[in-house]
Amino acid sequence: MAVCSICGKGVKTGMQVSHSHIRTKRTWKPNLQSVKAVVNGSPKRITVCTRCLRSGKVQRAI
Repeated sequence: MAVCSICGKGVKTGMQVSHSHIRTKRTWKPNLQSVKAVVNGSPKRITVCTRCLRSGKVQRAI
């Protein structure tokens, strides 16, 4: 499932509404990246959203 390991951001659902007001279901998916980060002192591959990467909540491993 598409969920950020840091903040828990996941898929949102809602309705797509056309000009004639025909409603169909749609989803909004977060921009998730698979990165190698330091978790509990050891490098580990985790899935993180770009907002957490950009704000510095994740320390990337080399």
